[in-house]
Amino acid sequence: MPRSGRLSQPVESDERVASELAEAGFAVLPDYLPEASWRALGDEARRLRRGDAFRHAGVGRGASFRVAPEIRDDRVCWIDPARPTRRQAAWLARMESLRRVLNRRLYLGLFGFEAHLAVYPPGARYARHLDRFADARHRLVSVLLYLNADWQVEDGGALRLHLEAPAAPRDVLPLGGTLVAFLSGETPHEVLPAQRDRWSVVGWFTGRA
Repeated sequence: MPRSGRLSQPVESDERVASELAEAGFAVLPDYLPEASWRALGDEARRLRRGDAFRHAGVGRGASFRVAPEIRDDRVCWIDPARPTRRQAAWLARMESLRRVLNRRLYLGLFGFEAHLAVYPPGARYARHLDRFADARHRLVSVLLYLNADWQVEDGGALRLHLEAPAAPRDVLPLGGTLVAFLSGETPHEVLPAQRDRWSVVGWFTGRA
């Protein structure tokens, strides 16, 4: 297995994710990773895209899968857990640490993790949706890490979390190093259009199928 690299952070950050999930159903942690770590992962994503490793994302799964740019127009590159790059292996190891904390604190029964790199070109969006398929309810917690340097409000591209009324929607800018986590089957959300490429690594903690 590839060496995991250096993405270690104090366990307090994972404890904060667990606490915020328990209290609000979502968590937003700026500076979850050191800048050098998320920049390196972002640089790798850009190299992979130049090498044609990204594919148009779609909606549905199995026989119902289809490309639907009117719903989502991002491009993705799935991380193969059996053959990750060194930086991807480091991120998977970091998520394994978080999985253990969430199970210990919240008793969620998280068993696995799946993830892809994602880029939204300028103008791309993802309409309001849930991350859990109707016929496959194994996704339990969604986790996103943003890989964008020097992101400004005018760049757009916010993640909009539609929270339970009477709470107003929560917009999260995709600032590099920010981690967002939420309950996959309970948190409708959307990605608003951006003015420039918007990069992230997106994953889901899963239960037993």
